[in-house]
Amino acid sequence: MSRIAVELVPRDNETLLRDFEVVRETAPEVSAINLPDLLRMPVRSWEGAATLRAAGPLPIIPHVRAIDIAPGAPLPGAEDEGLREVLIIAGDPPPDETHRVYPNTSEEIIARYRREAPHLTVYGAFDPYRRAPYQELEALQRKRDAGASGFFTQPLFDRRLLELSASWLEKDTVFWGVSPVIGPKSRAYWERVNHVVFPSDFEPTLDANIAFAREVLQFARARNDNAYLMPLRVDLAKYLTPLRDAMR
Repeated sequence: MSRIAVELVPRDNETLLRDFEVVRETAPEVSAINLPDLLRMPVRSWEGAATLRAAGPLPIIPHVRAIDIAPGAPLPGAEDEGLREVLIIAGDPPPDETHRVYPNTSEEIIARYRREAPHLTVYGAFDPYRRAPYQELEALQRKRDAGASGFFTQPLFDRRLLELSASWLEKDTVFWGVSPVIGPKSRAYWERVNHVVFPSDFEPTLDANIAFAREVLQFARARNDNAYLMPLRVDLAKYLTPLRDAMR
């Protein structure tokens, strides 16, 4: 397998650093950290990236919300000499109406990064859940044309959709996403917010989610692809430790 990343939520710098140390100590096979940009949190993704780089040598990949970038405004992270990679996402509507957004598409911001920060590797997002497949495939091609070097997938929960998505992304650099969904509330969140359709045999237990994560890691290894783990609402060590064998 090329690379394994873990997604950490930048709730605050202290928590972020603590989670970072847990990942390093529990799963030294992890080779990158990616950071979502969540407006409800006090730390923006690129700020968290600078904090983590000072704590250790792992590459950090911050998410950048396309709709937050004003025309002509500096690109987040573009002047950060230690940053090497960014992931461009469209961005959900802000929870606070006072937060200004702009009518940018992901591909427009990908193209800006490629022009203005050519030293950065720029990834796009792939989400097979939120819209019709033909629309997502058209968006994929626009992102490729804009200069995306690869894609991070939305976490997937179904082996069949994983294999179908692989047929669409077979020539791309891919980070396959997987996230534990524990209990009915977590499942309802993914269904409501991300429009996920879970397979009929899906089990919202920690053991079942670890088993599927191992399956995704093995799938990525067989394809010489990358993977990332999004351990939301679970104990990091309890989730990562059983997966170490699949990371090697």
